[in-house]
Amino acid sequence: MRIGIPRSLLYYYYYPLWRVFFEELGAQVVLSSPSTKGILAAGLKHAVDEVCLPVKMFYGHVLDLVAKVDMIFLPRIVSVEKREYICPKFLGLPDMIRCLKGLPPLIEVDINLYKNNRDFYRAVKNIGSIFTRNNLAIVRACFKALQAQKKYFRLLNMGLMPAEALALVEGRTEDKSQRKKERLNIALLGHPYNVYDPYISMDIIDRLHKMDVGVTTAEHVPERITRSYASRLPKKLFWTLGNRMIGAAFHYLEQPGISGMVHLAAFGCGPDSMTGGIIERYAHSAGIPFLSLTLDEHTGEAGIMTRLEAFLDMVQWRKAAFSS
Repeated sequence: MRIGIPRSLLYYYYYPLWRVFFEELGAQVVLSSPSTKGILAAGLKHAVDEVCLPVKMFYGHVLDLVAKVDMIFLPRIVSVEKREYICPKFLGLPDMIRCLKGLPPLIEVDINLYKNNRDFYRAVKNIGSIFTRNNLAIVRACFKALQAQKKYFRLLNMGLMPAEALALVEGRTEDKSQRKKERLNIALLGHPYNVYDPYISMDIIDRLHKMDVGVTTAEHVPERITRSYASRLPKKLFWTLGNRMIGAAFHYLEQPGISGMVHLAAFGCGPDSMTGGIIERYAHSAGIPFLSLTLDEHTGEAGIMTRLEAFLDMVQWRKAAFSS
C-alpha cells in the first residue's frame, strides 16, 4: 500500500517517525514533490483566503499526491506537549482538506498529548490496525519509529539542517561542498515549515551560506535548553512552536558568537505576530541587530534579498566598529 505524506508543515519535524512506522508495517511511503510555484498555485486555487502561506502550500502538496498513492496520511494534530497546543489551523486541517474533490482515502487520527501520552499510543494502534491485526508488530514498528525520531532530533541538535539529518537517518549521504569560513553568524528563527522549505523561504539558508554567513536555527538547540529559557517569560505560552522559538531566541541572545537575528514569519499568523514581537523587544534590549521578514504568496524575492543584504551590511559594520 502506498501511503502519501505531504512534504509540508510538520514534515520537517516528524517525518522520520511516520516513515519508519509505515515502512515497518509493510507500506511504501511516498512524499509529495518539493515545493514549487506550481504546487503553490494549485494550493492557492483551492485554499480558503484566511489561512497562512504554509497551509496554502500544504493544499498543493496534498493535490500533488492524489495520483501517486492509495491513501494520504493526515493526522489532526492537537497537542504534542503536555498542557500546550499546536496552531489552531492544524486542528482544522483534515476538515479543510476533506473538501477537496477526488482525494484517495485519508488516514485521520487525533494526536493529542495535552494530558498524557496515552492518546498517542492509542492513535498509533488505530493507524497500525489498517495494516495488521498483530498488536506486537504495531508495538515493534512504533518502537523503531521513536528511535529514528530521537536520532533525527539528536542530529538537528548537533547543528545539521533537516535535509542533512534525514539523509543520515535514512542511511544516505548528502554532498556538501566545503564552505569558506563564515564572516558572520546569524540566528534564523521561525517555524520549521517557513525556514526549511526552500520555496517559501526563498532558499534563505543557502543564500546566507553563499554570502559566507553561518546559520543557526531553533532546532539546533536541545529542547531542555529552549524550555529553560522560555520559562523566563512572566507567563507561559501555550503554543509549543512559539515556546521553542522564544526559548531558542533567548538562548542565542546570550551567545557571543551570534552577530544578529532574523525572524521569518508568515503573514496572517497570529502566534507569529506575538512571538516575533517579544523576540524583537528582547533583541533590542540586548543590543543584537534584529530583522523581521514576513512572507506570503505575493512577497517579492528582490525585496526580501535587498533587505537581507542591507541588514548583513549593517551587522558587519557594527561588528567591525565594536572590534576596533
